[in-house]
Amino acid sequence: MSGPLSQLKVLDLSRILAGPWASQVLADFGAEVIKVERPQRGDDTRHWGPPYLRDEQGADTADAAYYLSANRGKKSITIDITSEGGQALVRELAAECDILLENYKVGGLQKYGLDYASIRTLNPRLVYCSITGFGQTGPYAGRAGYDAMIQGMGGLMSITGVPEGEPGAGPQKVGVAVADLMTGMYAVSSILAAIVHRDKTGQGQHIDLALLDTQVAWLANQAQNYLVAGQTPQRQGTAHPNIVPYQAVPSSDGYFMLAVGNDEQFKRFCSIAGLDQLAENPAYATNAARVLARERLIPLIEEATRGRPSAWWLEELSAAQVPCGPINDLEQVFADPQVRARGMVIEQKHPAAGKVRTVRNPAVFSESPLEYELGPPLLGEHTDEVLRELLHKDDDTIASLRAKGVV
Repeated sequence: MSGPLSQLKVLDLSRILAGPWASQVLADFGAEVIKVERPQRGDDTRHWGPPYLRDEQGADTADAAYYLSANRGKKSITIDITSEGGQALVRELAAECDILLENYKVGGLQKYGLDYASIRTLNPRLVYCSITGFGQTGPYAGRAGYDAMIQGMGGLMSITGVPEGEPGAGPQKVGVAVADLMTGMYAVSSILAAIVHRDKTGQGQHIDLALLDTQVAWLANQAQNYLVAGQTPQRQGTAHPNIVPYQAVPSSDGYFMLAVGNDEQFKRFCSIAGLDQLAENPAYATNAARVLARERLIPLIEEATRGRPSAWWLEELSAAQVPCGPINDLEQVFADPQVRARGMVIEQKHPAAGKVRTVRNPAVFSESPLEYELGPPLLGEHTDEVLRELLHKDDDTIASLRAKGVV
């Protein structure tokens, strides 16, 4: 393996999205990630389709697109952790790894002797990261937590969607599982911080990450608006609570995003839109004034933007350094010349399909470039390899484990 984390080994006991997203990022960065899955069935997301990856003859494979999105770069092994033999194998693997990632319910691994207190005696340097819906403590600790319910409980749905009183108003879930994804990203940064601590002190530690905590934490300016002003933020559609104009606006043939970030940009926008009188009016000249005058100002802007097509606005405003952009569907996203120039789609070999396309990690390292050597693995594809090379099991032992249903 290559990449900045090529010296690290990760034992991944997680499934679905938050944990696998974290371990995929670690794999992208070069870590060797060993994904432990249930024999026969594997990660639930392998079955969350259609669509499924198709083989070279055009038939569906066993793996859904959902699974492919979060499991690139890993080695899949199958272990029945409910069996004593499987638990012994996991403990052996944990003793050889730097990081263990799991998202079982609180206390779920304790009965197998695979909880942090048990594992740390085998490997005091291990960084053990637990991801749950609500954390290891508190009145909800024992509850299951899933992304959609966390978006609701954590406040995100209260500030996402059409404003109250308008057609289509009501709480809206974000189009991807952002609570899971952000928890995965916090897991990566927390794990790497713990690795730095370990390298200084020689001691590993337990990381307790909760989806609800993460959702509350990344409410960002909306949370701070509430804490400072004591007023509960409301849904504003595409508009921004602290910046105006910063939202989707209509054109003669659709919509585009207008993202004016300061007063100078507002002046340049007004010049192009034929609205110089607005830029000179003290009621609109500053962002603070525009936020207060939002309900009067936005209709005036929309009246102007409706007069020309989106392409005209995007060309003229971009040339004047006024931030703006199209509202693309995914076909348009992947056809965009900037996305293509940045090589955001990568192609990897796949044993069942021949090849598979995935979206690359957005990080670009100048001295340790990322190499995407492994595609999303088949279920149990690397079981023999890992047992043989990492745990030094011989063929007879592996055959015996398989005969007993341990792997």
